[in-house]
Amino acid sequence: MGGVSDRAGAPTDPGTRTAVLAAGSRPAPGPAQPRSPYRAMSDAERSALWRQRLHEAEAGLTRYLVSRGDELHLTDWFVLQSELFADLPEPDAPAVEWQRVFFRDQALMERFLVLRHGEKVLADWARSNAEVHREVEPDHGRGAADPIHRIARQAELYGSDYEFDEESASGPEYAALTITHCAIWDYREKARRSGVRLTLASPCTYCTEALSANIRAKGYRPAHRLTQGPTGHGCRWESSAAPGPAAATATDEPGES
Repeated sequence: MGGVSDRAGAPTDPGTRTAVLAAGSRPAPGPAQPRSPYRAMSDAERSALWRQRLHEAEAGLTRYLVSRGDELHLTDWFVLQSELFADLPEPDAPAVEWQRVFFRDQALMERFLVLRHGEKVLADWARSNAEVHREVEPDHGRGAADPIHRIARQAELYGSDYEFDEESASGPEYAALTITHCAIWDYREKARRSGVRLTLASPCTYCTEALSANIRAKGYRPAHRLTQGPTGHGCRWESSAAPGPAAATATDEPGES
């Protein structure tokens, strides 16, 4: 698995451009700045997206483990599956219940992989998940903007602060999104205090790999920049049909998405 390591130690794909924005390099969000229309998603739509994300992650993990051949101890895998699907909410349960299950299961799957194979395999898992994502995430005909809108929907699930960048220029060739405050960090800390065991020091270790792989699986080139400033942890994502530099940029400072 090639590429350049990011600040959290997770390898990045050579096709992903990564950089860091210094604190204060972007203005703080204000009331006049645009938000996404996805803030109006219904509870049923939010539940459906949590379920789809859980399916992508679990099916991707199954696919990845199969690809490793006979290294898997099946008893361990069966135990994990029983934990993943324990206490599932009813289909019409509130979205917050599906969020709880998704976060619990994401933590369980991360721990399962990292304890057995190390953080280095998270990028492989992300690429496997992206192959599932390629099949189950509908194409809406917006080209490069489609993967960016999926990121916006995910950001909305957590209540993150975000905005589309250069909305007038978004389209089939290029689209971008800035998350000015990533609420995944807030949710992780709440979960940690409630007893959820977190394996990764930073959610970005896996998140940046997963989002990059999803964009690439849909046929576009991803790029992201990580921020940490007065508004908290954030990031900027781009999806482009145009070729660009293939090298990733490593840094020494923590930054999250």
